Amino acid sequence: MTYPYENLENFTLPSLLNRSIDLYGDQNAFGKAGQEPMKYSELNEKIQEMVELLRNNGITKGDKVLLLSENMPNWGIAYFAITYFGAIVVPVLPDFHPSDVHHIIRHSEAKAVFVSDRHLTTIEECENNEVNFVIKLDDLTLIDELTNKSYISKLTEKISKSSQIIQPKEDDMASLLYTSGTTGHSKGVMLSHKNLVTNAMSAHIQVTITKDDVFLSILPLAHTLECTVGLIIPILHGASVYYIDKVPTPSVLLKAFSIVRPTMMISVPLIIEKIYKNKILPKFTGSFIMRTLYSIPFFRKKLNAVAGKKLIETFGGRLRFFGIGGAGISPYVEAFLKEANFPYIIGYGLTETAPLLAGGVLGADIKLTSTGIAMAGVELAIKDPDQETGTGEIIAKSPSVMMGYYKDEKQTAEVIQDGWFFTGDLGHIDEDGFLFISGRSKNVIIGAGGENIYPEQIEATINQNEVVMDSLVIEQDSKLVARVHLDYELIDKMFKADNTPDAEVRQKIADLLEEMRVDVNSQVSSFSRMTKFIEQIEPFVKTPTKKIKRYLYAE
Repeated sequence: MTYPYENLENFTLPSLLNRSIDLYGDQNAFGKAGQEPMKYSELNEKIQEMVELLRNNGITKGDKVLLLSENMPNWGIAYFAITYFGAIVVPVLPDFHPSDVHHIIRHSEAKAVFVSDRHLTTIEECENNEVNFVIKLDDLTLIDELTNKSYISKLTEKISKSSQIIQPKEDDMASLLYTSGTTGHSKGVMLSHKNLVTNAMSAHIQVTITKDDVFLSILPLAHTLECTVGLIIPILHGASVYYIDKVPTPSVLLKAFSIVRPTMMISVPLIIEKIYKNKILPKFTGSFIMRTLYSIPFFRKKLNAVAGKKLIETFGGRLRFFGIGGAGISPYVEAFLKEANFPYIIGYGLTETAPLLAGGVLGADIKLTSTGIAMAGVELAIKDPDQETGTGEIIAKSPSVMMGYYKDEKQTAEVIQDGWFFTGDLGHIDEDGFLFISGRSKNVIIGAGGENIYPEQIEATINQNEVVMDSLVIEQDSKLVARVHLDYELIDKMFKADNTPDAEVRQKIADLLEEMRVDVNSQVSSFSRMTKFIEQIEPFVKTPTKKIKRYLYAE
């Protein structure tokens, strides 16, 4: 596969970075919302300073360096500095439990750590590790009290500061990513320089990005989706990226949109789904007249088109690309986005594929519920498709398929066979090459008559109800039940909870859940009907991409 990028010596991160420094030195690179960003030339200076600091403290090719922090401009500096001379970055999601972080430090045999002030305690509490020094990411300085003094003193004799930097090869490991999968203990995914760089380049078919584009980064950079699409891709094209200091709550995001006025963003479905359910839908269902108009397709499309223009204004008025990935989007929300002419693209991929495998094409026709066509250089196929539906396991061949799982040859051999990666996802590909996902193979429930029941599809139907925040369909005693987490602010308003006895409110909720069950059963096939809706009072425990950790609710 050839890619339309000149002056790129090879598929390595340093090569990609050096090309962009040469081409875009005077362009804005990274910054915090509301603050002056650094230029690409300044970015390069800071990266080279960190390369020197790491090498002077004994980090050499193949050494692992942990990176634990919320998003900030210095995250990208650390990432590119570590990988510049063949060391391996170990990005860790900031909402991992400290015990998980400690496990990763030990399992990866990390020799050094970049950590933000917010997560410093997690590193201080880690025992029995090989870490020799820690760099505070906020100001890129060594933390003296966490430095192994005897190790550093022995180094001074060994390190020649003038020794030439030998840049890594394409097939060298660049990143070791520990997944937070929904099925339990995380695995270490080994991604090479070639995996990451070719994946960043493969997006050129889906969307055109220029040096004038402005990204707002809100997903954790330690997640492969944000790292590739929200960091490596902008650098490849000389675009600028802005970060926010706070947790991306609706009010924080609204302020950031007005300040940054992004042209491009990556998001998980939850964010756009919340905006639709909480801000847009109530305006169309708040009165009898509006409800009536919104139920008529002609008027609904007109109303959605008006709402779409207002939605783009909410994002700062310049948005031309809104990438959605990490989990499936509710079909009814996607139908709104399409009718609203909102510039969205649904993408599909996995950590193990660095991550992009498929995506929509900006400005082209969209097939609802599809995750688009294969990315450049990616070959998709369906293993053992069902004769009637064409559904089977999605498998992929791509230069971005991982090197394997770290210290786990057995699991690697299970998922990579003859160059094909077995995704564990079920779906089908239509005659135009569009991929449709049914769900995870491990989540499929077998009905009494041997039918395949995809819980994610039933959940999408349940989640259409305005009072539903989340739902989870599981099998109990050979019957289908749904756990449903409700929007309790809305429930309080509906049932006037402040002035109603608690027992009466509980009964009203029980009646509501039963009404919902009957309604949903009327919309799904007979073998997918549910016997009970159970109220899930506490929010579901989720992964960083907002997928419910199903294994926690299996029993």
